[in-house]
Amino acid sequence: MELKVSLITVASSPMSLAVSTSQRGYQQSEFAAFDSTMDAIYDPLGNSNSEIDESEVDLLSVSWNQDYGCFAAGTNHGFRIYNCDPFKETFRRDLKSGGFGLIEMLFRSNILALVGGKGNTQYPPNKVIIWDDHQSRCIGEFSFRSDVRAVKLRRDRIVVVLEHKIYVYNFTDLKLLHQIETLSNPRGLCCLSHQVNTSVLACPGLRRGQVRVEHFGLNMTKLINAHDSRIACLTMTMDGLLLATASTKGTLIRIFNTMDGTRLQEVRRGVDRADIYGISLSPNVQWLAVSSDKGTVHIFSLRVRVVSEDPSTQSTPSRTSSLTYQNSSSSLDVLISPSAAGANPGSSLSFMKGVLPKYFSSEWSFARFHLPESTHYMSAFGSQNTVIIVGMDGSFYRCIFDPVNGGEMVQHEYVRFLKSDLKSR
Repeated sequence: MELKVSLITVASSPMSLAVSTSQRGYQQSEFAAFDSTMDAIYDPLGNSNSEIDESEVDLLSVSWNQDYGCFAAGTNHGFRIYNCDPFKETFRRDLKSGGFGLIEMLFRSNILALVGGKGNTQYPPNKVIIWDDHQSRCIGEFSFRSDVRAVKLRRDRIVVVLEHKIYVYNFTDLKLLHQIETLSNPRGLCCLSHQVNTSVLACPGLRRGQVRVEHFGLNMTKLINAHDSRIACLTMTMDGLLLATASTKGTLIRIFNTMDGTRLQEVRRGVDRADIYGISLSPNVQWLAVSSDKGTVHIFSLRVRVVSEDPSTQSTPSRTSSLTYQNSSSSLDVLISPSAAGANPGSSLSFMKGVLPKYFSSEWSFARFHLPESTHYMSAFGSQNTVIIVGMDGSFYRCIFDPVNGGEMVQHEYVRFLKSDLKSR
């Protein structure tokens, strides 16, 4: 087993994960930490900082916050937080002692999860630091025998992803709640729901192409055989009721109902193999965006909707620490619209479905935007039919698509927020 847990004092155990926290509670101050007026640089390791030469800063990672309104950039000298609309750098912490390969924000709060990059002598890549920037101190720490592949945060949960195992902790006391075995998961694939009435986690299963969905509030596990090849990318809606997946083949993206595993829609990125970097769903679940190593962000129109008959499930998130289902599976309904404005185009030979190869009857992208192929990009939806794209070369794009006619998206904004080449942590 892999765990040694300590709260304030260390308790011995034969496991390899060490957990410590300096206090049993914490406070999340929404929108308080990442304010452009906070320009003081503080080193959490206690080292004195001077200004960092920008020419020496390399970008190690980029990651969205949960509502895609901000993104965090991990560098070899600390981390930076950027607001998307309007675009601006809102906060940074520069460190001489090393950088962070993974940064996970908790919406816009003062709580961050930090994982050191390989050059960080104090915080190695097998350690997770839960950082309270309001107090400028570490409030929790997790150490593992292998590198951390991803960290995911909810207001009530911390999820740490290793290559073969996922640990789920209670946020308030760092108590281990769940351990999940996975197939080899070097990308750290894992996603969480973020609404108060649902507590859902999706990750690779133990078989190739399989996705495991944990409905913690319902104490239910659903295994979905999503693809024949290994899972390359996955995402869920904020309520965790819809799942979108892509495989290492990178040609098809499939959308599933996480309650019963039903495949609701399938769209085609292309015919050639591709490495899918990211999948995102619009807040109204009308659009899906896919970025890949082909240098194109594809937009697809979705025909699926998940609605709840219980209006209480649409309420504002409460301040309770435990997120449980207020609804049941019988109160959920999946709607599939056969036609809608902005439908995905299909092949002119789709009437010969069943005779010609499958791609002739596929749904192809509704809109697209072309980028240089040499960079890893991730995309998300902004307001008013916009797509925001962030590249590992330090580029930021804002594009507009026509929700009726589709076609090529129009570049509305471009910023080079950091001059950097793609680095592996």
